[in-house]
Amino acid sequence: MRPVSVTRRRVAAVTVAFATTALVLAGCSASPKGSTSGGTLTIGTTDKVTTLDPAGSYDNGSFAVMNQVFPFLMNTPYGSPDVEPDIATSASFTAPNEYTVKLKKGLKFANGHDLTSSDVKFTFDREVKINDQNGPASLLANLDSVSAPDPLTVVFKLKSDNDQTFPQVLSSPAGPIVDEQVFSPDKLTSDKDIVKGHAFAGQYDITSYDFNNLISYKANPNYQGLLGKAKTETINVKYYAESSNLKLNVQKGDIDVAFRSLSATDIESLRKDDNVKVVDGPGGEIRYIVFNFNTQPFGAKTADADPAKALAVRQAAADLIDREAIAKQVYKGTYTPLYSYVPAGLTGATESLKPLYGDGDGGPSLEKAKATLQAAGVSVPVKLDLQYNNEHYGPSSSDEYALIKDQLEKGGLFTVNLQQTEWVQYSKDRVADVYPAYQLGWFPDYSDADNYLSPFFVKDNFLGNHYDNPKVQALIDQQRTTTDAAARTKLIEQIQDTEAADLSTLPFLQGAQVAVTGKDVTGTQDTLDASFKFRYAALAKG
Repeated sequence: MRPVSVTRRRVAAVTVAFATTALVLAGCSASPKGSTSGGTLTIGTTDKVTTLDPAGSYDNGSFAVMNQVFPFLMNTPYGSPDVEPDIATSASFTAPNEYTVKLKKGLKFANGHDLTSSDVKFTFDREVKINDQNGPASLLANLDSVSAPDPLTVVFKLKSDNDQTFPQVLSSPAGPIVDEQVFSPDKLTSDKDIVKGHAFAGQYDITSYDFNNLISYKANPNYQGLLGKAKTETINVKYYAESSNLKLNVQKGDIDVAFRSLSATDIESLRKDDNVKVVDGPGGEIRYIVFNFNTQPFGAKTADADPAKALAVRQAAADLIDREAIAKQVYKGTYTPLYSYVPAGLTGATESLKPLYGDGDGGPSLEKAKATLQAAGVSVPVKLDLQYNNEHYGPSSSDEYALIKDQLEKGGLFTVNLQQTEWVQYSKDRVADVYPAYQLGWFPDYSDADNYLSPFFVKDNFLGNHYDNPKVQALIDQQRTTTDAAARTKLIEQIQDTEAADLSTLPFLQGAQVAVTGKDVTGTQDTLDASFKFRYAALAKG
């Protein structure tokens, strides 16, 4: 979804665990709400699609399309981060390791094919079987098997009991339900075949598809899910190579909505333009620096390996980072300072880093950094190779990391060697121990604190940075299987406190969602919610 955070949101293949609370759809929500009012609306974006096949993509650009056209068993209603049954009437744990979903009657795909439990079983079986390296199968690590005892019933057998994340996983990139009469059971299906087969049962059907140029959507009359009927009959989505052109077109009224991604400078400029509206919403995106525990200064595989000195280097970096300055100077307030690993707004979020580093109140402290390095016997300046990428994380990354370099070099404590690499190579190098420290971003798969913990801090994590703390891992496992909400929250807080002392990553910014629209566009605030899904069906003109 960006020149922002990680386009591939891969998660380590970890065992996950969920509460035994039943989620039952209220009767008033069981049928589509509202009615489609007709009309046409055009949206512009710089996000790119990789594939429409849910088994083969784990990027935000592709997931943006999937949220419009595919149905989910569980989904988030407008204005909420909490999942509810979508094309189901109920979903609940019928045993500690058994999650049962009951489908609505009469479900159909846009092509007229019946949507039954057989399609659901097919969807998850093929995703696990294909296990594409660019797909989201890792999110299904706790899934043991799927059965369809009757046309309306699906039973998920889980490897671990009481999985606190499984209902959320069903709303994630692993969750779009596909048509078994159109999709291949053992290999990815082409975009052409998916579109030609109208294999969609979400709020929209795709009527025209020009890869990463233009997609046309038409409201799907067969949709029976949680979100109700689309407010606009036809949606056109135009793909831009340059955010500057996206800005110009929304200003001129050539498009109705610009969403992902305008630069912070462009957004600041557009806030002063009376011809458009700038709409802000909660954001789950975070930006952070990853330390490689093998190759960072004094890392385990360096000539002068020393764990205490390596920790002191990470701590000194945390003492010197000025989050407020980065947020204001580079991102013009479209990002806010982040002082922990779980972003503000989610249950269990803390500010664990704030009292430990810098001036103790969120600001930097050169004196604290000097004392930390001196106490560990670290000679200065410390040479630090720091990698970033403004192709993938946006043009402001150059200014962001130039400012970070200045902050770290303050007082002569560090000598920072900033480097850039083309994104495809960057993706390979970062997990091959090439970068001692490097830029990453994260946009969640689902709005639960675990999605900011498990991917980063289990032993064989997504980062591949050789961080290994058994205490943190045990706490992560424990919070996944804790069914008492208050007790689970305390564990999530404890994980952040423990991780703050280790500093395997250094989070510093949390992003907001921002859309720019014409003055006559409504519904934007409804879909800019804490689910982090931008649903076109909420939008209308006039």
